[in-house]
Amino acid sequence: MVAGTLSALVMLASGGAWALTSYINGHLGRLNAGTGGTPSSGPLNILVAGLDERAGLTPHQQALLHVGRGAGETDTDTLMLVHVPADHRYVRVVSLPRDSWVNIPGHGMNKINSALGIGGPALMVQTVQQLTGLKVNDYVEINFLGFVKVIDALGGVDVCLPYAVDDPYSGLVMSAGVHRVNGITALKFARDRHSFPTSDLARIQDQQQLISSALSEGISSGVLANPIRLESFLSAASAAIRVDQGFNVVGLADELRGIAPSDVSFTTVPLASTNYRTSTGQSAVLWNNGAAAALFSELRTDQPPATQAPAPGQTAAQHARHAPSRGQVSLDVYNGTLIGGLSADTGSKLAALGFQVHGSGLDWPGQDVMRTVIQYPAGRKAAAEVVGQVLPKAALQQVNGLPRVRLVLGQEDHTVASAAKHPPSRTPGPARQKTAAQDACR
Repeated sequence: MVAGTLSALVMLASGGAWALTSYINGHLGRLNAGTGGTPSSGPLNILVAGLDERAGLTPHQQALLHVGRGAGETDTDTLMLVHVPADHRYVRVVSLPRDSWVNIPGHGMNKINSALGIGGPALMVQTVQQLTGLKVNDYVEINFLGFVKVIDALGGVDVCLPYAVDDPYSGLVMSAGVHRVNGITALKFARDRHSFPTSDLARIQDQQQLISSALSEGISSGVLANPIRLESFLSAASAAIRVDQGFNVVGLADELRGIAPSDVSFTTVPLASTNYRTSTGQSAVLWNNGAAAALFSELRTDQPPATQAPAPGQTAAQHARHAPSRGQVSLDVYNGTLIGGLSADTGSKLAALGFQVHGSGLDWPGQDVMRTVIQYPAGRKAAAEVVGQVLPKAALQQVNGLPRVRLVLGQEDHTVASAAKHPPSRTPGPARQKTAAQDACR
Protein backbone atom coordinates (compact mmCIF):
# COMPACT_ATOMS: atom_id res chain seq x y z
CA MET A 1 0.00 0.00 0.00
CA VAL A 2 2.99 2.33 0.33
CA ALA A 3 4.76 1.68 -2.99
CA GLY A 4 4.03 5.23 -4.16
CA THR A 5 5.66 6.83 -1.15
CA LEU A 6 8.88 4.85 -1.25
CA SER A 7 9.12 4.92 -5.04
CA ALA A 8 8.78 8.70 -4.99
CA LEU A 9 11.54 9.08 -2.41
CA VAL A 10 13.97 6.82 -4.24
CA MET A 11 13.21 8.19 -7.71
CA LEU A 12 13.52 11.77 -6.57
CA ALA A 13 16.79 10.92 -4.87
CA SER A 14 18.31 9.38 -7.98
CA GLY A 15 18.91 12.75 -9.62
CA GLY A 16 16.77 12.87 -12.76
CA ALA A 17 13.63 14.18 -11.11
CA TRP A 18 15.20 16.88 -8.97
CA ALA A 19 13.83 19.68 -11.13
CA LEU A 20 10.26 18.56 -10.37
CA THR A 21 10.47 18.00 -6.63
CA SER A 22 8.89 21.38 -5.95
CA TYR A 23 5.86 20.07 -7.85
CA ILE A 24 5.57 17.21 -5.34
CA ASN A 25 6.00 19.46 -2.31
CA GLY A 26 3.32 21.82 -3.56
CA HIS A 27 0.73 19.20 -4.49
CA LEU A 28 0.90 16.75 -1.57
CA GLY A 29 -2.07 16.80 0.80
CA ARG A 30 -1.08 17.89 4.30
CA LEU A 31 -2.40 16.77 7.71
CA ASN A 32 -1.57 17.22 11.39
CA ALA A 33 0.15 14.13 12.82
CA GLY A 34 1.80 15.76 15.82
CA THR A 35 5.28 15.17 14.39
CA GLY A 36 8.24 17.53 14.42
CA GLY A 37 8.85 17.32 10.67
CA THR A 38 11.89 16.33 8.64
CA PRO A 39 15.08 17.18 10.60
CA SER A 40 17.89 19.07 8.89
CA SER A 41 20.38 16.41 10.00
CA GLY A 42 20.57 13.13 11.88
CA PRO A 43 18.47 9.96 11.50
CA LEU A 44 14.91 10.04 10.19
CA ASN A 45 11.90 7.82 10.96
CA ILE A 46 8.81 7.94 8.74
CA LEU A 47 5.57 6.17 9.68
CA VAL A 48 3.67 5.08 6.56
CA ALA A 49 0.00 4.02 6.73
CA GLY A 50 -2.02 2.41 3.94
CA LEU A 51 -5.72 3.17 4.44
CA ASP A 52 -8.76 1.07 3.65
CA GLU A 53 -10.29 4.17 2.05
CA ARG A 54 -12.46 4.14 -1.07
CA ALA A 55 -12.62 7.90 -1.61
CA GLY A 56 -12.46 8.71 -5.32
CA LEU A 57 -13.41 5.24 -6.53
CA THR A 58 -16.39 4.93 -8.88
CA PRO A 59 -18.94 2.13 -8.23
CA HIS A 60 -17.47 0.27 -11.22
CA GLN A 61 -13.95 0.56 -9.79
CA GLN A 62 -15.16 -0.58 -6.37
CA ALA A 63 -16.71 -3.67 -7.92
CA LEU A 64 -13.65 -4.36 -10.06
CA LEU A 65 -11.35 -4.04 -7.05
CA HIS A 66 -13.61 -6.06 -4.72
CA VAL A 67 -13.39 -3.35 -2.03
CA GLY A 68 -17.10 -2.92 -1.39
CA ARG A 69 -19.38 0.08 -1.76
CA GLY A 70 -18.89 1.64 1.68
CA ALA A 71 -16.80 4.64 2.60
CA GLY A 72 -14.12 2.37 4.02
CA GLU A 73 -12.79 1.94 7.51
CA THR A 74 -10.76 4.56 9.31
CA ASP A 75 -8.34 1.92 10.59
CA THR A 76 -5.02 1.30 8.85
CA ASP A 77 -4.79 -1.67 6.51
CA THR A 78 -0.98 -1.52 6.35
CA LEU A 79 1.59 0.05 8.67
CA MET A 80 5.32 0.42 8.06
CA LEU A 81 8.15 2.26 9.79
CA VAL A 82 10.83 3.62 7.43
CA HIS A 83 14.23 4.36 8.97
CA VAL A 84 16.90 6.49 7.26
CA PRO A 85 20.22 6.66 9.19
CA ALA A 86 22.12 9.86 9.81
CA ASP A 87 24.55 9.18 6.95
CA HIS A 88 21.64 8.40 4.56
CA ARG A 89 23.49 5.41 3.08
CA TYR A 90 20.52 3.03 3.17
CA VAL A 91 16.84 2.70 4.08
CA ARG A 92 15.32 0.10 6.44
CA VAL A 93 11.59 -0.67 6.27
CA VAL A 94 9.89 -2.52 9.15
CA SER A 95 6.32 -3.81 8.74
CA LEU A 96 4.11 -3.61 11.83
CA PRO A 97 1.25 -6.18 11.57
CA ARG A 98 -2.10 -4.40 11.75
CA ASP A 99 -3.42 -6.99 14.26
CA SER A 100 -0.58 -6.38 16.75
CA TRP A 101 -2.07 -6.40 20.27
CA VAL A 102 -0.55 -3.33 21.91
CA ASN A 103 -1.22 -0.57 24.41
CA ILE A 104 -2.85 2.47 22.80
CA PRO A 105 -1.83 5.46 24.97
CA GLY A 106 -4.81 6.53 27.06
CA HIS A 107 -7.07 3.80 25.67
CA GLY A 108 -5.67 0.49 26.91
CA MET A 109 -4.95 -2.67 24.96
CA ASN A 110 -6.21 -2.92 21.38
CA LYS A 111 -5.06 -3.76 17.88
CA ILE A 112 -2.52 -1.25 16.62
CA ASN A 113 -4.56 -0.40 13.52
CA SER A 114 -7.38 0.94 15.71
CA ALA A 115 -5.27 3.87 16.90
CA LEU A 116 -6.02 5.87 13.75
CA GLY A 117 -9.79 5.48 14.15
CA ILE A 118 -9.63 6.34 17.86
CA GLY A 119 -7.42 9.40 17.74
CA GLY A 120 -6.28 10.09 14.20
CA PRO A 121 -2.69 10.24 12.89
CA ALA A 122 -1.38 11.89 16.07
CA LEU A 123 -2.45 8.94 18.23
CA MET A 124 -1.06 6.47 15.71
CA VAL A 125 2.30 8.25 15.82
CA GLN A 126 2.22 8.37 19.62
CA THR A 127 1.44 4.64 19.78
CA VAL A 128 4.33 3.66 17.52
CA GLN A 129 6.74 5.93 19.39
CA GLN A 130 5.77 4.34 22.69
CA LEU A 131 6.18 0.81 21.31
CA THR A 132 9.47 1.29 19.51
CA GLY A 133 11.24 3.94 21.58
CA LEU A 134 11.92 5.78 18.31
CA LYS A 135 10.99 9.36 17.50
CA VAL A 136 8.70 9.48 14.47
CA ASN A 137 9.70 12.54 12.45
CA ASP A 138 7.19 12.29 9.59
CA TYR A 139 3.89 10.59 8.75
CA VAL A 140 2.53 9.48 5.36
CA GLU A 141 -0.88 8.12 4.28
CA ILE A 142 -1.83 6.48 0.97
CA ASN A 143 -5.24 5.16 -0.13
CA PHE A 144 -6.56 2.46 -2.49
CA LEU A 145 -7.04 4.66 -5.54
CA GLY A 146 -3.63 6.24 -5.14
CA PHE A 147 -1.98 2.84 -4.99
CA VAL A 148 -3.59 1.80 -8.27
CA LYS A 149 -2.59 5.03 -10.02
CA VAL A 150 1.03 4.82 -8.86
CA ILE A 151 1.49 1.24 -10.14
CA ASP A 152 -0.12 2.12 -13.48
CA ALA A 153 2.09 5.21 -13.80
CA LEU A 154 5.11 2.93 -13.42
CA GLY A 155 3.84 0.76 -16.26
CA GLY A 156 3.11 -2.17 -13.95
CA VAL A 157 5.33 -4.26 -11.67
CA ASP A 158 6.41 -7.89 -11.37
CA VAL A 159 5.02 -10.18 -8.66
CA CYS A 160 5.58 -13.86 -7.96
CA LEU A 161 3.28 -16.53 -6.55
CA PRO A 162 4.62 -19.91 -5.37
CA TYR A 163 1.27 -21.54 -6.23
CA ALA A 164 -1.99 -20.67 -7.97
CA VAL A 165 -4.51 -18.42 -6.17
CA ASP A 166 -8.25 -18.00 -6.69
CA ASP A 167 -9.49 -15.66 -3.95
CA PRO A 168 -13.12 -14.48 -4.16
CA TYR A 169 -12.56 -11.89 -1.40
CA SER A 170 -9.88 -9.83 -3.16
CA GLY A 171 -10.76 -11.01 -6.67
CA LEU A 172 -7.21 -12.27 -7.27
CA VAL A 173 -7.04 -15.13 -9.79
CA MET A 174 -3.46 -15.94 -10.75
CA SER A 175 -1.39 -18.98 -11.65
CA ALA A 176 1.91 -19.83 -9.99
CA GLY A 177 5.02 -18.02 -11.17
CA VAL A 178 6.06 -14.50 -12.17
CA HIS A 179 3.45 -12.08 -13.50
CA ARG A 180 3.49 -8.52 -14.79
CA VAL A 181 0.52 -6.79 -13.15
CA ASN A 182 -1.23 -3.42 -13.50
CA GLY A 183 -2.49 -1.30 -10.62
CA ILE A 184 -5.82 -3.10 -10.17
CA THR A 185 -4.26 -6.57 -10.07
CA ALA A 186 -1.46 -5.31 -7.83
CA LEU A 187 -4.05 -4.04 -5.34
CA LYS A 188 -5.81 -7.41 -5.37
CA PHE A 189 -2.44 -9.06 -4.73
CA ALA A 190 -1.70 -6.65 -1.87
CA ARG A 191 -5.13 -7.20 -0.26
CA ASP A 192 -5.25 -11.02 -0.53
CA ARG A 193 -5.07 -12.52 2.95
CA HIS A 194 -7.43 -15.48 2.58
CA SER A 195 -5.14 -17.63 0.42
CA PHE A 196 -2.64 -18.22 3.20
CA PRO A 197 -2.89 -19.91 6.62
CA THR A 198 -0.98 -17.01 8.18
CA SER A 199 -3.36 -14.43 6.68
CA ASP A 200 -2.09 -10.87 7.31
CA LEU A 201 1.47 -12.02 7.96
CA ALA A 202 1.72 -13.57 4.50
CA ARG A 203 0.04 -10.49 3.04
CA ILE A 204 2.73 -8.29 4.63
CA GLN A 205 5.39 -10.23 2.73
CA ASP A 206 3.43 -9.82 -0.51
CA GLN A 207 3.17 -6.08 0.11
CA GLN A 208 6.91 -5.90 0.73
CA GLN A 209 7.42 -7.77 -2.54
CA LEU A 210 5.27 -5.20 -4.34
CA ILE A 211 7.20 -2.28 -2.88
CA SER A 212 10.50 -3.93 -3.83
CA SER A 213 9.28 -4.39 -7.40
CA ALA A 214 7.99 -0.82 -7.57
CA LEU A 215 11.29 0.59 -6.37
CA SER A 216 13.29 -1.45 -8.87
CA GLU A 217 10.85 -0.60 -11.64
CA GLY A 218 10.94 3.11 -10.89
CA ILE A 219 14.72 3.26 -11.10
CA SER A 220 15.37 0.80 -13.93
CA SER A 221 12.44 1.33 -16.30
CA GLY A 222 13.48 4.66 -17.78
CA VAL A 223 10.75 6.70 -16.11
CA LEU A 224 13.30 9.34 -15.12
CA ALA A 225 14.43 9.80 -18.71
CA ASN A 226 10.91 10.10 -20.13
CA PRO A 227 9.32 13.48 -19.28
CA ILE A 228 5.77 12.31 -20.08
CA ARG A 229 6.01 9.16 -17.93
CA LEU A 230 7.77 11.08 -15.18
CA GLU A 231 5.05 13.73 -15.04
CA SER A 232 2.40 10.98 -14.96
CA PHE A 233 4.15 9.23 -12.08
CA LEU A 234 4.68 12.39 -10.05
CA SER A 235 1.05 13.43 -10.57
CA ALA A 236 -0.16 10.01 -9.40
CA ALA A 237 2.14 10.01 -6.38
CA SER A 238 1.18 13.51 -5.25
CA ALA A 239 -2.55 12.80 -5.63
CA ALA A 240 -2.28 9.51 -3.72
CA ILE A 241 -0.41 10.69 -0.66
CA ARG A 242 -1.06 12.86 2.37
CA VAL A 243 1.84 13.83 4.63
CA ASP A 244 2.36 15.72 7.87
CA GLN A 245 2.74 19.47 7.82
CA GLY A 246 6.50 19.44 8.35
CA PHE A 247 7.50 16.74 5.84
CA ASN A 248 10.17 18.34 3.62
CA VAL A 249 10.07 16.00 0.61
CA VAL A 250 12.42 18.19 -1.43
CA GLY A 251 15.06 18.28 1.30
CA LEU A 252 14.85 14.53 1.92
CA ALA A 253 15.07 13.80 -1.81
CA ASP A 254 18.24 15.85 -2.02
CA GLU A 255 19.77 13.99 0.93
CA LEU A 256 18.89 10.58 -0.56
CA ARG A 257 20.55 11.12 -3.93
CA GLY A 258 22.30 7.94 -5.02
CA ILE A 259 20.15 5.48 -3.04
CA ALA A 260 19.72 2.26 -5.08
CA PRO A 261 17.25 -0.64 -4.66
CA SER A 262 20.03 -2.70 -3.04
CA ASP A 263 20.21 -0.05 -0.31
CA VAL A 264 16.55 -0.54 0.73
CA SER A 265 15.80 -3.54 2.98
CA PHE A 266 12.49 -4.91 4.27
CA THR A 267 11.61 -6.89 7.36
CA THR A 268 8.71 -7.53 9.77
CA VAL A 269 8.74 -6.94 13.52
CA PRO A 270 9.53 -10.29 15.27
CA LEU A 271 6.47 -12.04 16.71
CA ALA A 272 5.98 -14.32 19.71
CA SER A 273 2.47 -15.47 18.82
CA THR A 274 0.55 -15.34 15.54
CA ASN A 275 -2.73 -16.63 16.96
CA TYR A 276 -3.24 -14.81 20.25
CA ARG A 277 -6.80 -14.76 21.62
CA THR A 278 -7.54 -11.51 23.44
CA SER A 279 -9.75 -11.10 26.50
CA THR A 280 -12.42 -9.67 24.20
CA GLY A 281 -12.30 -12.74 21.95
CA GLN A 282 -10.38 -11.15 19.09
CA SER A 283 -7.64 -12.93 17.16
CA ALA A 284 -4.41 -10.93 17.29
CA VAL A 285 -0.62 -11.23 17.15
CA LEU A 286 1.90 -10.56 19.91
CA TRP A 287 5.35 -9.12 19.40
CA ASN A 288 8.45 -10.94 20.60
CA ASN A 289 9.42 -8.19 23.00
CA GLY A 290 13.08 -9.15 23.30
CA ALA A 291 13.70 -9.55 19.58
CA ALA A 292 11.63 -6.46 18.74
CA ALA A 293 13.59 -4.40 21.26
CA ALA A 294 16.84 -5.59 19.66
CA LEU A 295 15.57 -4.59 16.21
CA PHE A 296 14.51 -1.11 17.30
CA SER A 297 17.79 -0.70 19.18
CA GLU A 298 19.56 -1.36 15.87
CA LEU A 299 17.53 1.41 14.26
CA ARG A 300 18.05 3.78 17.17
CA THR A 301 21.83 3.33 16.95
CA ASP A 302 21.89 3.39 13.13
CA GLN A 303 23.21 -0.14 12.72
CA PRO A 304 23.06 -1.22 9.05
CA PRO A 305 20.92 -4.19 8.03
CA ALA A 306 22.56 -7.57 7.53
CA THR A 307 22.29 -7.19 3.74
CA GLN A 308 23.94 -3.76 3.72
CA ALA A 309 27.52 -3.54 2.43
CA PRO A 310 30.23 -2.67 4.99
CA ALA A 311 30.74 1.02 5.60
CA PRO A 312 34.06 2.60 4.60
CA GLY A 313 36.78 1.39 6.96
CA GLN A 314 34.70 -1.56 8.19
CA THR A 315 36.14 -5.02 7.59
CA ALA A 316 34.15 -7.89 6.14
CA ALA A 317 34.63 -9.79 9.40
CA GLN A 318 33.16 -6.91 11.40
CA HIS A 319 30.14 -6.85 9.10
CA ALA A 320 29.66 -10.62 8.70
CA ARG A 321 26.05 -11.70 8.80
CA HIS A 322 25.16 -13.97 11.70
CA ALA A 323 23.26 -17.20 11.20
CA PRO A 324 19.53 -16.50 10.86
CA SER A 325 17.20 -17.10 13.76
CA ARG A 326 13.97 -19.03 13.29
CA GLY A 327 12.05 -15.78 13.10
CA GLN A 328 14.12 -14.83 10.06
CA VAL A 329 13.25 -18.01 8.15
CA SER A 330 10.12 -17.96 5.96
CA LEU A 331 8.99 -21.22 4.38
CA ASP A 332 6.21 -23.06 2.59
CA VAL A 333 5.19 -26.55 3.73
CA TYR A 334 3.97 -29.15 1.21
CA ASN A 335 2.56 -32.64 1.83
CA GLY A 336 4.12 -35.21 -0.49
CA THR A 337 2.30 -38.13 1.13
CA LEU A 338 -1.20 -39.52 1.59
CA ILE A 339 -1.10 -38.72 5.32
CA GLY A 340 -4.07 -36.42 5.85
CA GLY A 341 -3.36 -33.03 7.43
CA LEU A 342 0.40 -33.59 7.55
CA SER A 343 1.32 -30.23 5.98
CA ALA A 344 -1.05 -28.17 8.13
CA ASP A 345 0.02 -29.97 11.31
CA THR A 346 3.71 -29.56 10.51
CA GLY A 347 3.20 -25.90 9.62
CA SER A 348 1.55 -25.28 12.99
CA LYS A 349 4.43 -26.95 14.82
CA LEU A 350 7.01 -24.93 12.93
CA ALA A 351 5.13 -21.69 13.59
CA ALA A 352 4.99 -22.56 17.28
CA LEU A 353 8.77 -22.96 17.20
CA GLY A 354 9.18 -19.44 15.86
CA PHE A 355 9.44 -19.96 12.10
CA GLN A 356 7.58 -17.67 9.69
CA VAL A 357 5.28 -20.15 7.92
CA HIS A 358 4.19 -18.42 4.71
CA GLY A 359 2.05 -21.30 3.42
CA SER A 360 0.97 -24.66 4.87
CA GLY A 361 -1.79 -27.16 4.21
CA LEU A 362 -0.38 -27.39 0.68
CA ASP A 363 -0.32 -30.57 -1.44
CA TRP A 364 2.69 -31.54 -3.52
CA PRO A 365 1.83 -32.59 -7.13
CA GLY A 366 2.62 -36.21 -6.22
CA GLN A 367 1.92 -38.06 -2.98
CA ASP A 368 4.68 -40.63 -3.35
CA VAL A 369 7.59 -38.68 -1.84
CA MET A 370 9.66 -40.98 0.36
CA ARG A 371 12.26 -38.77 2.05
CA THR A 372 11.50 -35.29 3.41
CA VAL A 373 13.41 -32.57 1.56
CA ILE A 374 14.23 -29.00 2.58
CA GLN A 375 14.65 -27.02 -0.63
CA TYR A 376 16.19 -23.57 -0.67
CA PRO A 377 17.01 -20.82 -3.22
CA ALA A 378 20.57 -19.79 -4.01
CA GLY A 379 22.16 -17.97 -1.09
CA ARG A 380 19.70 -19.29 1.49
CA LYS A 381 21.38 -22.51 2.61
CA ALA A 382 21.87 -21.13 6.12
CA ALA A 383 18.09 -20.68 6.44
CA ALA A 384 17.51 -24.27 5.25
CA GLU A 385 20.01 -25.52 7.82
CA VAL A 386 18.03 -23.79 10.58
CA VAL A 387 14.93 -25.73 9.44
CA GLY A 388 17.09 -28.85 9.35
CA GLN A 389 17.82 -28.44 13.05
CA VAL A 390 14.20 -29.34 13.83
CA LEU A 391 13.97 -31.89 10.97
CA PRO A 392 17.44 -33.44 11.42
CA LYS A 393 16.94 -36.36 9.03
CA ALA A 394 15.59 -34.34 6.11
CA ALA A 395 17.73 -33.82 3.00
CA LEU A 396 18.84 -30.37 1.82
CA GLN A 397 18.49 -29.40 -1.85
CA GLN A 398 19.17 -26.12 -3.67
CA VAL A 399 16.45 -25.16 -6.16
CA ASN A 400 17.03 -21.90 -8.02
CA GLY A 401 14.12 -19.50 -8.40
CA LEU A 402 12.28 -20.33 -5.19
CA PRO A 403 10.79 -17.33 -3.37
CA ARG A 404 11.69 -18.83 0.04
CA VAL A 405 12.57 -22.13 1.73
CA ARG A 406 10.25 -24.97 0.68
CA LEU A 407 9.67 -28.03 2.84
CA VAL A 408 8.38 -31.11 0.99
CA LEU A 409 7.24 -33.70 3.53
CA GLY A 410 7.84 -37.36 2.68
CA GLN A 411 6.80 -40.62 4.26
CA GLU A 412 10.11 -40.70 6.11
CA ASP A 413 11.93 -38.13 8.23
CA HIS A 414 8.97 -35.73 8.59
CA THR A 415 8.83 -35.63 12.39
CA VAL A 416 9.47 -32.19 13.88
CA ALA A 417 11.89 -32.29 16.82
CA SER A 418 9.93 -29.86 18.96
CA ALA A 419 12.49 -29.90 21.73
CA ALA A 420 15.28 -28.74 19.44
CA LYS A 421 17.03 -25.60 20.64
CA HIS A 422 17.20 -22.35 18.74
CA PRO A 423 20.42 -21.84 16.79
CA PRO A 424 22.88 -19.56 18.57
CA SER A 425 22.49 -15.94 17.54
CA ARG A 426 24.24 -12.90 18.91
CA THR A 427 21.32 -10.64 18.11
CA PRO A 428 17.67 -11.75 17.87
CA GLY A 429 16.74 -10.58 14.41
CA PRO A 430 13.64 -9.56 12.44
CA ALA A 431 11.85 -11.89 10.06
CA ARG A 432 12.64 -12.37 6.39
CA GLN A 433 14.90 -9.45 5.63
CA LYS A 434 15.48 -8.73 1.95
CA THR A 435 16.36 -5.78 -0.25
CA ALA A 436 14.46 -4.04 -3.04
CA ALA A 437 17.13 -5.18 -5.50
CA GLN A 438 16.18 -8.83 -5.09
CA ASP A 439 14.02 -10.45 -7.75
CA ALA A 440 10.33 -10.87 -6.90
CA CYS A 441 10.69 -14.67 -6.87
CA ARG A 442 13.64 -14.78 -4.45
